[in-house]
Amino acid sequence: MRTVSRTGAVKLEKGLRRFSARGPDKVQMHLNFAFSARQVLWTLSFAAQLVLLVVLLGRDRIRRFPWFTASIVLFTLRLLAEVLLSGRMPILSLQTIFISLADLAVIVDLLVVVEVARRAFSGAKPLICLAGAVTLVAVAGVAVAFWGPWPAWKEISWGTLIGKLQLMQLLAQKGDTLVDLITVETGLMVVALGRHFKAGWRSHTQKIAIGLSTAAFAWLAIQGMWQIVARTVHPQTQQEYERIMGLGGKLVNANKVVFLAVLVWWIVWLWLDEPGTAVQIPAAVAAVETPSLTAGTVEEEKQ
Repeated sequence: MRTVSRTGAVKLEKGLRRFSARGPDKVQMHLNFAFSARQVLWTLSFAAQLVLLVVLLGRDRIRRFPWFTASIVLFTLRLLAEVLLSGRMPILSLQTIFISLADLAVIVDLLVVVEVARRAFSGAKPLICLAGAVTLVAVAGVAVAFWGPWPAWKEISWGTLIGKLQLMQLLAQKGDTLVDLITVETGLMVVALGRHFKAGWRSHTQKIAIGLSTAAFAWLAIQGMWQIVARTVHPQTQQEYERIMGLGGKLVNANKVVFLAVLVWWIVWLWLDEPGTAVQIPAAVAAVETPSLTAGTVEEEKQ
């Protein structure tokens, strides 16, 4: 019984490490048909991201939100890498690719937050914007310092490839949490104060901010719940361990459902024009056509 408990604890620790990374997960929840919930959610998310990219391109939103578009492209690339590379490459090479993409995603996501904040508060004074940015980063940084476990630095072999990958994974995990916290804070500020600047309720900037903050809050909540489970639940048998890991799979799938809903939200609102923009086009056309009509009327009067 003691051996089973120790084995279950080791497996739970490995499962926690897989869960803590925001990349592709290995937990599957089988349904009563040929496809698992993970496969169905992957397919729907991939299709929704392709549709969103078509909307961004077709409705000329890329010019206004280039980093947001880049983040969608990068996430789509990560989904493709999950399917095309898993099981076809050595584990070390595969993890190197996934961790590198996760680090790159942290940088791009941070640039997305900066892009949304600049568009939302472009009319604010520079000193106020700087003070607000420093405050948000400071609050998020303090939260990250107490969020989740930190590795034992002495046990990391810095001169080896494994040690470098561990450091890159740590940067990806903590950086992702930091960006999520800043995203939630920025989203709340855009919703509360955006109407006083250039991010009204029906503006694309506010809709993107709401979607980003919703996805970030959902992932932070799921991480928090999983940390509580990891600290309070200690499996003693294989069945208990499998039940806990099944709960982890359901939490991951719930996060994917939230992100899928966010993708649909973006597709709908980015397809629609902002208030006032759809009226400006006919007005401009009418302004161009008015001189020609007036000239034709003058000719008729002369005849």
